Amino acid sequence: MLEFDNVSKSFWTGSHRKVILDQASFRVDLGQSLGILAPNGTGKTTLIRMMAGLEKPDEGEIRKTSRVSFPLGFMGGVVTKHSAMENSRFIARLYGLDPDYVEAYCRWLCDLGEYFDQPLGTYSSGMRGRFTFSLMLALDFDIYLVDEGMPLNTDAEFNQKIGDIMAERMRTSTMIIVSHQAETLEKFANQAAVLKNGVLHMFDTLEEAKQLYDYETQS
Repeated sequence: MLEFDNVSKSFWTGSHRKVILDQASFRVDLGQSLGILAPNGTGKTTLIRMMAGLEKPDEGEIRKTSRVSFPLGFMGGVVTKHSAMENSRFIARLYGLDPDYVEAYCRWLCDLGEYFDQPLGTYSSGMRGRFTFSLMLALDFDIYLVDEGMPLNTDAEFNQKIGDIMAERMRTSTMIIVSHQAETLEKFANQAAVLKNGVLHMFDTLEEAKQLYDYETQS
């Protein structure tokens, strides 16, 4: 379970205060994946970083009783001067997992060949995305956090592998995915919400959320 209880968050932009959340309360139970629709610039990344514990709320409480992942693509937990091999083993120890297993899983899934033993700082953005996605799946969370959907990659074999793994993982895990495109949520969301002007509007179905989202973005 992941629960927000009257959570508020805002930033000072230099000219005005930008409200990300205004006393938001909602709960995501295991088995009920949530898709959140939000236009660009409304605080999607901040919201998902709060779920992961990387950002603190100004007010309210965030409660978690499940293992919640870091956001897909988040690079804050890895060291760019170290190799994927070194990073995978270090992260495995942080989570109390077998370093040999996590390293082997990441090597197989991201399939970077000799680059796996090179510093992450030498990687392209696509290679880094493949590694961090592989690392997230290797750690086996209850709730997976995804910001703007799956990583785009030109490697069809990699896309097929992660698609198969995610389909299998979703049988026992839950996903919270935040995007500005409704199509991104269709495969995974059981329930949906719309983030607009700091207010999170919850709906039972994605279709209901799309109606409000389309109205707001077109008005």
